[in-house]
Amino acid sequence: MKHPLLYEINTRCWLNQLSSRQGAPVTLANVPDSEFARWQRLGFTHIWLMGVWTTGARARAQALALDDLLQEYQDKLPQAGKIRLDASPYAIGEYRVSPALGGEPGLQAFRRQLSQCGLKLILDFVPNHVGLDHPWLSQRPDLFVQGSAEMPGTIEQQTKAGVRWLAQGRDPNFPPWSDTVQLDYRLPATRAAMQETLLSFAGKCDGVRCDMAMLVLNDVFEKTWAQFPPVETGGGFRKKAANAGGVLTTAATPESVGTPSRGAPATEFWQEAIASAKQAHPGFIFIAEAYWGLEPRLHALGFDYTYDKELYDALVGHDSAGVQRHLLAATPRLIEAGAHFLENHDEPRIASILSLPEHCAAALLILSLPGMRFLHDGELEGALVRIPVQLLCSAVEPTQPDIERMYEQMLIALQKTAVGQGEAVILKPREAWPGNATAQNFVLVQWQVQAPDFELAVVNLAPQRSQCYAPLSVGDLAGHDWLMKNLLGSEEYRRSGKELQSQGIYLDLPEHGAQLFHFEPGSST
Repeated sequence: MKHPLLYEINTRCWLNQLSSRQGAPVTLANVPDSEFARWQRLGFTHIWLMGVWTTGARARAQALALDDLLQEYQDKLPQAGKIRLDASPYAIGEYRVSPALGGEPGLQAFRRQLSQCGLKLILDFVPNHVGLDHPWLSQRPDLFVQGSAEMPGTIEQQTKAGVRWLAQGRDPNFPPWSDTVQLDYRLPATRAAMQETLLSFAGKCDGVRCDMAMLVLNDVFEKTWAQFPPVETGGGFRKKAANAGGVLTTAATPESVGTPSRGAPATEFWQEAIASAKQAHPGFIFIAEAYWGLEPRLHALGFDYTYDKELYDALVGHDSAGVQRHLLAATPRLIEAGAHFLENHDEPRIASILSLPEHCAAALLILSLPGMRFLHDGELEGALVRIPVQLLCSAVEPTQPDIERMYEQMLIALQKTAVGQGEAVILKPREAWPGNATAQNFVLVQWQVQAPDFELAVVNLAPQRSQCYAPLSVGDLAGHDWLMKNLLGSEEYRRSGKELQSQGIYLDLPEHGAQLFHFEPGSST
C-alpha cells in the first residue's frame, strides 16, 4: 500500500494486559479475534510488534542495576507493587521469538490471523548492536568493536580465544548502552553476518523497523568509533591497549593474526542489505528510525520510510508556522517517504503534551499526510504515562472518552475517502487579505482517487482564529458548482466552481480547528 497506516504495539505489555483481561495466559498463538477485528475496523494496514525477540539474563541484570531506571519504574507504576521487568527488547540475545510470547509457532499463528484480515506484520531489526546475551560475544568476538580494560565504555568478555574487551553500543551523543555490545560495521565479516541475520527472519514478517538506522552509515560510524580502530583477525587471540593519548595499539601474541582493517568500506551496509532482502522477499518494507537530517540519504539507499522527527518536533513545540514550512519545503517524494507520528515508545504520550483541541488538529494532520501514518498503542485511548521498554506491564489509566471518540470518528471517516488511497497535494495557503499573516497557521492536504470528487483536510494549528484561501488543484474545477461536506462535523456548503478556480476556497477556522471536507459536484455550469 502506498500510504500505510501503522500501529505500534508494546508486545510484552499488551499480552500481559490481555492475559489479565482474559483470566488466562495469552500469547501470540491465541490472541483474541476481537483484537484483529478492531485493527481492521479502524483501517490499520500494518501492525508493528515491538519487542518480540529473545533477550537474556545479563541484559536483565543491567536493567535491574540502573538506579535511575528503577526510580523511573517506580514513578511510572506506583500502584504496581513489585516491579515486573525484563531486559530492554533492544538488547537482543537472539533473533528468535521469546518463548514467553509464544515462540516461533506463536508468531506464525499471529501472522496468519493478520493475513486473514488483510494486515501485514512489522518486526524490529537492531543493526547497531546486540545484547549482552548474544552468542556472538563468546563465539564470534571479532565482529565487535574492540577495546581495552583502560578504555571507558567497554566490557570484559570471555571467548574461545581468551579475554576480549568489547565496546558497548552507543549513540555518539549519549553514554553507552550498558546492556549492549557494539558491532563493527567497518569489517566485511560483520556486515555479512548482519545481512544473514536479517535474511534469516525476513520471511517471518512483511517489513522491519530498523532501530537507529543512521548509526551504521559509513561516515557516522567512522566518526563515532575513530578512537577504536578496527582490527581484522584470522581467529587468534589478540590483546589491545590504549596509549597515553587514547590511541589503540595492537599487541599480538604468537598465535594471533590481527591486522589493521583496510579503511572505510566502499559501499553502504544498507544499500546491500536492503537490496538483498527485497530480492528475496519482494514487497518487503524498511522503516528507518533516523535523525540528524540524514533521511534523504537513507531513502536513496533503499529505505521506504523514515521517521519524520522534524514534523514531530514542530508539532509538540506548538510551532504552527514551522510545521507549514517543513511540509512545503520538503519534496513530495520526501513527504511520501516519511513516517509521520505523534508518539512512539521513545517519546512522551501526546495526550500529556497537547490539549484535546490541539491533539485533534495534530491527529488529523498526521493521518491526512501522504506517506506512512503511524499510531501507537495507548495513543487512541489518551494514555498519559510513557512506559519504559523494560517494563512488562503498563500503567493502569482510565480511558479518556473524548480522545477515544475523536480517533474512532477520524479513522472510520478517513476510510470512506481518498485519503491514503489516491494522490495527495499539500497546498500552499494564500493570505485571506493583505496583512493577515494567519495563513501560516494552516496545513492543507488535498486527496483525489477518481475525478471529479476529492477531499480536503484543513487544519489550523494556532491558538487563534485564522483565515486563508486554499488554491485547489483539481481538473475541471470551474465546470461545476460544488457541494462540500465536513465529514468530521455537520457543516455543508455550496460553492461556485468558477470562484474556486479563480481565487480558491476561503477558510476561516477557530483555534486548533480541524475539518475534513468531501467535495462533489452539485451541478454543471
